[in-house]
Amino acid sequence: MALITSVFFKPSSLLFSPRQRVTTRTRPFACKVQNSGFNQAQRKQSPLHSSFVTQSALANGVSVVAKEADQEGKPQCRILLSDIVVQNRREVFWRTNWNALDIASAGIVLATHLLGLCAPFYFTWNAFWVAAGLYLVSGLGITLSFHRNLSHRSFKLPKWLEYLFAYCGVQALQGNPIDWVSTHRYHHQFCDSERDPHSPIEGFWFSHMNWLFDSKTVAEKRGESSNVGDLEKQPFYRFLQTTYLLHPIAFGVLLYALGGFPFLVWGMGVRIVWVYHITWLVNSASHVWGKQAWNTGDLSKNNWWVALLAFGEGWHNNHHAFEYSARHGLEWWQLDLTWYVIKFLQVIGLATEVKLPFQAHKQRMALNNRGVGTILV
Repeated sequence: MALITSVFFKPSSLLFSPRQRVTTRTRPFACKVQNSGFNQAQRKQSPLHSSFVTQSALANGVSVVAKEADQEGKPQCRILLSDIVVQNRREVFWRTNWNALDIASAGIVLATHLLGLCAPFYFTWNAFWVAAGLYLVSGLGITLSFHRNLSHRSFKLPKWLEYLFAYCGVQALQGNPIDWVSTHRYHHQFCDSERDPHSPIEGFWFSHMNWLFDSKTVAEKRGESSNVGDLEKQPFYRFLQTTYLLHPIAFGVLLYALGGFPFLVWGMGVRIVWVYHITWLVNSASHVWGKQAWNTGDLSKNNWWVALLAFGEGWHNNHHAFEYSARHGLEWWQLDLTWYVIKFLQVIGLATEVKLPFQAHKQRMALNNRGVGTILV
């Protein structure tokens, strides 16, 4: 859900408002989805059905989709156990235009994975519980702070507590808050279109992690216009942006001083890799496998096992339907640890202006309400 380090490229500016989802056509085809059971039952074709490109987006309340281009005999690849057929698969590792930022990002991801492989040889119960505790702290730093608080402003916290949670997110080694939030906001603006920074329409592994190592393409999709002016105005977040890598490094040194190599292996290797892939599964698995409860016009799914691992983030179709909501597990049985923490903070008076879906919005987004028009362009 975020870049490991900042993007420094400055391609041409975006032509669209950051708050409006739109569709652009930069390549002839992205992917298609087949055999939609819901649409067969409705006897009508969805914008995500096989005769349309998955470039659907909501603009001014109208579903806008681009018509599928000729296949020209290109090989098709269906993502395992899904109906998503990827045609414009983006190859990242075999390209020649790697830059220093891509190499640094790949190096950090590789180093944490190699460190994690040492875990069986340096297991201690103290190290294990350090990793488990830091998984909870840094994981909530991503889900509660970077995502629900900073990206979507679904609730407010006192500044001291907002900054504390954000600092916990920095220790997940997924990027500084400004860059993380910017990428995520662009994801929602251009969700599952060819301008989405990470979507399975360009391949499952591209949406999962490979996009992190292609910073030039991501920067071109985003453009140079800023969508994080609210964070850039705050000196604390600018400080974290300029000093970002120093903080996880310093924390790794602290862990080594407290518990030696086992603490470093489990606290910085196992824990970071675990949180990496859980976060990335929200980008990949939750746009491929699961069920849709709401008419969002994209590939977002509610995925229960991702929700369990990612503190409620796997109720992803709920989230895309109601981006402003602090609660993602909308049903009583949809476990959402992040929401429980937010609710606790609200009860004790620390979280205010907590936003939840309102009934009229639920009625508009319900799958049985197909009131939006469809335009072929």
